[in-house]
Amino acid sequence: MTQSKATISQAWPYQQSPMNLPVADVDRALPFYTDTLGFQLVSRSDTPHKAATLTRDTIQIGLAENGGDPTQDGCFFAVDNLDNAFAELKTNGLPQEQPTYDYQKYGETVWKVFFVVAPDGLCYCYGEQQ
Repeated sequence: MTQSKATISQAWPYQQSPMNLPVADVDRALPFYTDTLGFQLVSRSDTPHKAATLTRDTIQIGLAENGGDPTQDGCFFAVDNLDNAFAELKTNGLPQEQPTYDYQKYGETVWKVFFVVAPDGLCYCYGEQQ
């Protein structure tokens, strides 16, 4: 049976920009994003610091060796199907056995969510609007 994938429609950063997410080592971080999270590498650069741009569905994120604290940053990913999103991550090697679902309200919108912390320390919240 073919696994249905979730579509990520939006990425909202916790800090300033989803294109400048801090990591200590871009080369070490990339396999988690491409293999587990399902992103594709679009480009790399070495100036003004080592960085990589990744894409998935209609969104882009960027990892950068910019000296920032990855434990204080990440993104909220709006997805069309939260169960499919977790199943896809699990199939791709996410070591978490079960999602820990929660419900969070932003303004008038309720989201069903789960969190994934990347090996580099960045935290990602996957959410489906309820």
